[in-house]
Amino acid sequence: MSEQSSDDRCPIAILISGRGSNMRALIDACAAPDFPARIVMVLSNRPDAPGLEVARAAGLRTEALDHRPFGRDRAAHERAVDATLRAAGVEVVCLAGYMRLLTPFLTEAWAGRMLNIHPSLLPAFPGLHTHERALEAGVKLHGCTVHLVTERMDDGPILGQAAISVQIGDTPDHLAGRVLEQEHRLYPAALRRFLRPETPPADGGSLLVA
Repeated sequence: MSEQSSDDRCPIAILISGRGSNMRALIDACAAPDFPARIVMVLSNRPDAPGLEVARAAGLRTEALDHRPFGRDRAAHERAVDATLRAAGVEVVCLAGYMRLLTPFLTEAWAGRMLNIHPSLLPAFPGLHTHERALEAGVKLHGCTVHLVTERMDDGPILGQAAISVQIGDTPDHLAGRVLEQEHRLYPAALRRFLRPETPPADGGSLLVA
């Protein structure tokens, strides 16, 4: 019965480029038998990504598709990624620190089925250096966002956000650390709600948390 239950869960892939901190949070969440997703693959564009070893230690299948041999042909690399995902039976893709600017080929191929987590309260501060920019702007709230991936960077429909108060004396590193804690809470919660919209979040409230 447990095997059948596992088979009923949505097969997902996690794409990483580095240490895979949010990947670890998703691995932990998917270990629960009632979580609606199971990880069938962790894929990286960097063969030396530390997160691949973390995934292997968790008993997960890993793939490394180095982007460098493809040169500037991003779409060619993405075709290889797409073929690998489909061959594994992946239905939903979770980007977790995947540091590649995607082309329309991949965003259209997985439209409505590719999630990303971004370290700001979108639509504020898309792109890089979000914590520095938040401090420079003098915002009172900062945080993270899980959204669907579209052709425009960090611009897809928002699935959930988690917010923290910016404190006097915060540095970009301090802010990043506190936001990362919220990322680890938010991503599994948003993925659960995405796969089972009728299921309320664990705290019974909104995914926007202080």
